Amino acid sequence: MAAALLLRGAAAGRRSPAWLWRPSWTPRRCLARGSGVRGSPEDSVAWTCFRLDERALLRVRGPDTAPFLLGLLTNELPPSGPPTGAAQPSARAAYAHFLNVQGRTMYDVILYGLPESTEEAPGYLLECDSSVLGTLQKYLAIYKIRRKVAVEPCPELHVWAVLPCGPQVPEAAPLEERVEATTILARDPRTVRMGWRLLTQDDGPALVPGGQLGDLQDYRMYRYQQGIPEGIRDLPPGTALPLESNLAFMNGVSFTKGCYIGQELTARTHHTGVIRKRLFPVRLEGPLPADGISPGTSVTVTATGQAAGKFRAGQGHVGLALLRSETIKGPLHIKTSESQQVAVTASVPDWWPTAAK
Repeated sequence: MAAALLLRGAAAGRRSPAWLWRPSWTPRRCLARGSGVRGSPEDSVAWTCFRLDERALLRVRGPDTAPFLLGLLTNELPPSGPPTGAAQPSARAAYAHFLNVQGRTMYDVILYGLPESTEEAPGYLLECDSSVLGTLQKYLAIYKIRRKVAVEPCPELHVWAVLPCGPQVPEAAPLEERVEATTILARDPRTVRMGWRLLTQDDGPALVPGGQLGDLQDYRMYRYQQGIPEGIRDLPPGTALPLESNLAFMNGVSFTKGCYIGQELTARTHHTGVIRKRLFPVRLEGPLPADGISPGTSVTVTATGQAAGKFRAGQGHVGLALLRSETIKGPLHIKTSESQQVAVTASVPDWWPTAAK
């Protein structure tokens, strides 16, 4: 079950709208079980925190927020409002795509429910590629029409990815949800392999027990090794198809929710069960050009010269390629702009459903 660290944005007794999130100071507390007990087994867990400046946040709030977003997103909304009761709350984060009318991906987002929300005025944070923050805001404005919804950037919070340093399985890690200020900690809703998402105006490693700052390139390489696309480099707007991009594997689509823009092609593809191409993680063997492999470079079956697909994006010798499923056993190769041949090895992530392997 996903977990979340939520906050109350207004000081006690302050009169303000229920959905308004105001940054406030509070003493920092470690975000882990047993964090106040030195020498406990959990304290030995070390974490790497990656500040993702390539990700940004939009705040969407107001009485009509839920129906507005549900008519645009491929997935259901996560719960919003303060946690209730002593039991663990439902997942406070959800993954989804915005599609165009042709059913192609425009923007990938992770949604977080705001604890200040009420049933009358729900609110959410939308994590997106920072390079399209303004474009996404305009996209939402097009469909807002007369709905009572406010959409604005949330620059006071930064997005962090939190992953275990060692071989520990992320689902066994001892981080847990707590009510704090100006911070949200949630399980990455795409797969347990991606650990946690931390939204805070503070320094990420200072909040996480045994936390250390990680290099963004290492995060990208790990993400590509897991086969996770993120942002417009991996999911070109108006080009990528959601099910070919493994949206269903990443818990990013509901086939039982109400209608949304672009639903028809996605639903038809799902019900026919025919998905001939997918994004696969790939490893490149051989000398690479100084500027890497260009997006869209053809991937070829070495034995026959048959087209297998196209390279999408990467970091160093790892990346993603959109390949025909029957070709992934290879051998495959890419010809670089310098006419050098680079071997391509595709793999199937171990977290994918068994039927897809």
